[in-house]
Amino acid sequence: MIAEIKSCKMKSCRNINCRPGACPQTGRGRIYNVRFIPIQMIIGLAIFLFSSIVFAQRVDTSAAMMEKQEFKNSRAVSKVLYPGDADIDAKYYKLDLTLIYASDYLNGSVRVDAVPASASINSFFLDLSNSLTVDSVISDNEGLSYIHQDNKLFITLPRTYQKDERFSVIIYYQGVPVSNGFGSIEFGSHDGSPAIWTLSEPYGAKDWWPCKDNPDDKADSSQMNMTCSDNLIPVSNGVLQKITENGNGTHTYFWFNKYPIANYLISMAITNYTVYKNYFHYSPTDSMPVVHYIYPENFDNVKHHLDKTTGMLAIFSEKYGLYPFIDQKYGHAEFGWSGGMEHQTITSLGSFSESIIAHELAHQWFGDMITCKNWHEIWLNEGFATYSEAVYFEAVDPTTYGPYIESLMSYAKQAKGTVYADDISSVSTIFDYASTYAKGAVVLHMLRGVVGDSVFFNVMKTYAASPELKYNNASTSDFRRIAENVSGKDLGYFFNEWIYGKNYPRYRYSWNFTKTGTDIYTINLKLTQNPNNEPSYFTMPVEIKIYTTEKDTVVRFFNDQSTQEFEFPVTGRPEYLSFDPRNLIMKEVQISDSVDITKPENYILNQNYPNPFNPSTTIRYEIPVSQQGFVPVKITVYNPLGQMVAILVNEEKPAGTYEAKFDASGLSSGIYYYKLTVPGYSITKKMVAAK
Repeated sequence: MIAEIKSCKMKSCRNINCRPGACPQTGRGRIYNVRFIPIQMIIGLAIFLFSSIVFAQRVDTSAAMMEKQEFKNSRAVSKVLYPGDADIDAKYYKLDLTLIYASDYLNGSVRVDAVPASASINSFFLDLSNSLTVDSVISDNEGLSYIHQDNKLFITLPRTYQKDERFSVIIYYQGVPVSNGFGSIEFGSHDGSPAIWTLSEPYGAKDWWPCKDNPDDKADSSQMNMTCSDNLIPVSNGVLQKITENGNGTHTYFWFNKYPIANYLISMAITNYTVYKNYFHYSPTDSMPVVHYIYPENFDNVKHHLDKTTGMLAIFSEKYGLYPFIDQKYGHAEFGWSGGMEHQTITSLGSFSESIIAHELAHQWFGDMITCKNWHEIWLNEGFATYSEAVYFEAVDPTTYGPYIESLMSYAKQAKGTVYADDISSVSTIFDYASTYAKGAVVLHMLRGVVGDSVFFNVMKTYAASPELKYNNASTSDFRRIAENVSGKDLGYFFNEWIYGKNYPRYRYSWNFTKTGTDIYTINLKLTQNPNNEPSYFTMPVEIKIYTTEKDTVVRFFNDQSTQEFEFPVTGRPEYLSFDPRNLIMKEVQISDSVDITKPENYILNQNYPNPFNPSTTIRYEIPVSQQGFVPVKITVYNPLGQMVAILVNEEKPAGTYEAKFDASGLSSGIYYYKLTVPGYSITKKMVAAK
């Protein structure tokens, strides 16, 4: 799941207490019949649409609706809701739902098949919001005793069931659902048309259907049958088995999902969709339908982005293994939330940027096929999907990878706690972008730097194909185990400091060199880390690139102390040193002034780094000793038309090595030229801004 950063999350006014007259939010009158309601639907559903039960439910839920708004403001979730009934193992969910848009009403039944998880039981509970009314609970045509309180449905079974002995119950219920979190169930509209959608992650499934609300307990399969007005299309997981016309202005769509699925990934999206289909050709003779359900008024604007989905499927199938639901489908269902949610085989989208489409697709491997064991481990879903955005863009254009990672690092540095989500009582904490998404993604980038490119993607593919994890759940320890097995490295230090630790290293270094032979120089490097808590310092392999008059040399060493000194030879006189030139570590770096570097012998303008860059880059230059002591130095930047766009340096400087920063945030992508000018001499070099 991902939301557009800085996008508005406000829903349209749906105040249950509104009466004809002035709206308390807008000051304008509210009219109940603004929605278009087909006359056939009114006739076909009149038995309960206008019954006293409906109106009683709407009036009785006024307090709950107020609580809904309070929840959306605080995003707080009671820990009591998690992790569901540990005494059962859910095996199958079948939802038969009728949705009545005119009154925000849901009427239906849910069949739950389960087995005792560890010992015999004669009762159990499911999670179900108090806003819904349970009419009856049936098992083998026998009515069961139940108690519905505290958002739980406690059910007494007809007899004692032994461990792994399967039982089945059907819950009949109805009501006006109350939406929580990111909008667990919403009755909205678009362009004057009705729209109903769900987004259950993390704790919202219970708001619209009875289930075991725990990501660690996947049902083996699921069925979703939805009845609605026949001018609307209901969309859900898996494959569409059939459509039944009911003869009363409604129809029923039957969707079946054959794969294990976490309860929060079961979804529905209903409106007057435009249906657009293409195919992912994953072999010379095989293809899979890719089906998009889009608001008619938006289709022309988003089609070109939707057409990129098949290419993304090819890229991720190559990197992670074949799309995991290849014999069903993939697609998108537009909904009224300004982001995306990775519902299994049918992502819900309210925004259609290339990065969001790639993010939600990657979730089909990491989040849907392999689901985090609990919400503490949410980075295994969101960090992986966020990193996959960079993987996709790298596959399309390798020059974009570095800037994309640099952007993620800037967000990740804002993380306050650990990547492992300690507090799962708060939706905003679970889905904190800085830690869960950005830093989780940067962890994978850094792991790639530790083990190497080919080994890293072997790790990812092996993780996705693991027999004990595929279509199951995983924890950080599971991923670490596979990463260690594939790489042959002990990665305990890495996961301990980056997943369970806080912050990032802040390095200080100083260096000098001595001539130790014919054109041979010895580099002396002192590296220090500022004190940190959890861990006290970071252990990481570190790369140094030394630019000399003869050739460039890359040195890799293992920094496992808070203060450490290193010595290594190079050929040619050193000109400057680049710390972590490939940006493999999230960090801050400061050059210490405590060591005097040998004065340059000539004017030197080095290549900027990184290059290409987004949005900023560093330009290093050297001023030799002169008789005047100080030299007038000017560094300017020009666009391809020869127009000056920036003056970076314009002052007198003594001999030494310097750095200038260039920020192209306000400029377009493309080639730029930077020029060093001193009396009687100038030199120009080229750089690339890639946004």
